[in-house]
Amino acid sequence: MTFPNILVFAAVCLAAGGVPRIRAWLLFLASVLAVFWLQPALPVRNLDFWLPMASIGLATAVWIVTARKRAPAAEAASPAGSGGRRMTREDWIALSVLGLTISALALTRYLDLNPFLTATRPPEFLWVLAGLAIGILLLGGLWIFSPRRGLALAGILFLLALFVILKSNPLTQAAAALLRRLTGQAADLASPLDIRWLGFSYIAFRLIHALRDRMTGRLPDCSLREFITYGIFFPAVTAGPIDRVERFVKDLRAGPAGFSGTFVPGGERVLIGVVKKFVLADGLAILALNAAIASRVTAPYWMWLFLYAYAFRIYFDFSGYTDIALGLGRWAGIALPENFHRPYLQPNLTLFWNSWHITLAQWFRSYFFNPLTRALRSGRRALPIGLIILLGQLATMTLIGLWHGVTWNFLIWGCWHGMGLFLHNRWGEWSRGWMPRLEKKPLLKKAYTAASTLATFHFVALGWVWFALPTVGSSTAVFLRLFGISG
Repeated sequence: MTFPNILVFAAVCLAAGGVPRIRAWLLFLASVLAVFWLQPALPVRNLDFWLPMASIGLATAVWIVTARKRAPAAEAASPAGSGGRRMTREDWIALSVLGLTISALALTRYLDLNPFLTATRPPEFLWVLAGLAIGILLLGGLWIFSPRRGLALAGILFLLALFVILKSNPLTQAAAALLRRLTGQAADLASPLDIRWLGFSYIAFRLIHALRDRMTGRLPDCSLREFITYGIFFPAVTAGPIDRVERFVKDLRAGPAGFSGTFVPGGERVLIGVVKKFVLADGLAILALNAAIASRVTAPYWMWLFLYAYAFRIYFDFSGYTDIALGLGRWAGIALPENFHRPYLQPNLTLFWNSWHITLAQWFRSYFFNPLTRALRSGRRALPIGLIILLGQLATMTLIGLWHGVTWNFLIWGCWHGMGLFLHNRWGEWSRGWMPRLEKKPLLKKAYTAASTLATFHFVALGWVWFALPTVGSSTAVFLRLFGISG
């Protein structure tokens, strides 16, 4: 988000919080428009218009799959297409608003103005109408078959496949080359940067959460308007946090707490976020470790300085965006979940991951780590608890690493944290017998906490070497130089 984005979003959120009667519809419409406005321009012709349309289409499709709420047993016994939730008048209105809004944006192509709500000129209006028609036909077919068992699982697999394509540079480049051919552009100029889908990672995780909870019967029923707003909520679409449907919809239905009760707290979070992002993070970017610095700097003390700058830059950048999102949400009456809580002041790696990108860690814990460890414990052949924890931590953190990008460096970064979490778990088991003695020695306990906090910070900082640089070779060389070894 840029300053103009933040100012406009602030005005919308304050208006939504101050006018309860139109609040839900205003947030819905603003979220739809925001995915077009925030989407960056792309080299592939008109792709920066089709991708926001695809985000809205995916959210609508997932709502169709999840909207027909029924118990799993009842669903298994019912024939396809029977019973379930019907489209309400509000749902039809929301669907119409989506179609009219996209059509209106497409018509801005014919205004004698520079694009102001889309990154580039929209496609020809007839192409947009054709896209809407195809989308309606596909969604209609999905509605007919939505009660079938396995459709939610198919949706999860489809989103994961998209995720892998977008996070793997070779696959992204191949997809970009295909799109270039379809649009009559030079395929040999294709690049992974041709496809930058605004907020897809966060949108996909929200939608997978909804599909998974639908499969287990835990997902609450909600309207199309509520679900679309949840899926692409404009303060959180670019950088999270990853909210849950039930919590978000509860706030959306409850209404704002009142202008006087939200203005100051929301404003404080927005201001803190702006300072973190645009003052501290952008200032540290000058010194933060990157590929150019890694290739030129040889002195260990300078390399540590650049690494520290990167560690704090990535924190202030990410948590700054989160603070802005939380403040804007507060103004609109939506209490988005916290995503950071003093992570660099935590005395061990487990507490660090309970304080850094909290909603992502909770998502993986709920939907991957816990099911995996339960499956390993309940197998025919009992595995040692230490091995179960090792496999669970390594698999979970590896996936979190690959969530950032399918590269060797992100894989190593995930393994680095997976092994760190396992070693901390084993240390906790080993020290359980003598750790209570520290409670009787306050000074020794403070010294131990300070030392463990410092060690945890440096473990995390060293891990950022793999995160900040593009290749294993450059990361290894920097790692060695930090300890005065030529590499």
